[in-house]
Amino acid sequence: MKKSFYSHGKLLLTAEYLVLDGVEAMAIPTKKGQWLFIEENDSNEITWKSFDEDGNCWFETILSIEDNLIKPSRTDIESNEVTDILLNILNTALELNPNFLATDKGYSIEARLEFNRQWGLGSSSTLINNIAQWAKVDAFVLLEKSFGGSGYDIACAQHDTPILYTRTEGKPIIKEINFDPPYKDQLFFVYLNQKQDSKESIKRYQSLPLKDFDKAEEAITEITSSIVDCTTIEAFEKLIDSHEETISKIIKTETVKSKLFSDYPRSIKSLGGWGGDFILVTGSDTDIAYFKKKGYKTIISYSEMVSP
Repeated sequence: MKKSFYSHGKLLLTAEYLVLDGVEAMAIPTKKGQWLFIEENDSNEITWKSFDEDGNCWFETILSIEDNLIKPSRTDIESNEVTDILLNILNTALELNPNFLATDKGYSIEARLEFNRQWGLGSSSTLINNIAQWAKVDAFVLLEKSFGGSGYDIACAQHDTPILYTRTEGKPIIKEINFDPPYKDQLFFVYLNQKQDSKESIKRYQSLPLKDFDKAEEAITEITSSIVDCTTIEAFEKLIDSHEETISKIIKTETVKSKLFSDYPRSIKSLGGWGGDFILVTGSDTDIAYFKKKGYKTIISYSEMVSP
């Protein structure tokens, strides 16, 4: 019997970093995500293959289940970061649901990404959410016990529309919102040609003294609420400019605009961990040519990027 599971990618529009400490954030599921296809067989092994958006197999391994533990099927299989991450997620799922895998069965598994895995749109979170669906466990608990993070990316994986997300001690609070701005044809996502390490971003943020946290929380909460109801590009630009300044002070890092694009006439906002992945840019098609001239070739319009 063949099973399939699907999860959306993610973009964090507001409250980056602060979302870890329970500040309400606005997040957007992307049109493209990741599929997980599972077929049972009688091999007593797990054959795993991961494919990129072009259909190329970029990772494969063979695993076995012994004594309620998933591990490489042969001692000659080299340990690497991808294998270790996969084993961590699968074994955590097995710990959460001991009935997850029948030991007398084998599985042929294909993970198929729809977006470039360097883009930071959630290659890990979509995988975790798909495995959680397969294992019938809580994806937020699986994330917390395996990879860590705020969980907004899991919420995006599970929703088709923009959301407001609040991390709490118990279950996160997730509200679907109607965000379809009339100025969306002036919103673009530009890839900074480098992937940001989410774990390192979190670690650095958590090491900072947050003496102005309460002020920042109040400011970002108000900005998020205003963005949801914002109807003009001028108001939207003021809001994201203010957001950048607020986060810049908290994390003691200059904004991406002042660092890389100081002469760009419109607004720019970092998304998620600062320093990599995508930025949100306002402007016309003519304005966007500025980024192409600087060597940033991956530029995606709001309508192309955002689900549905």
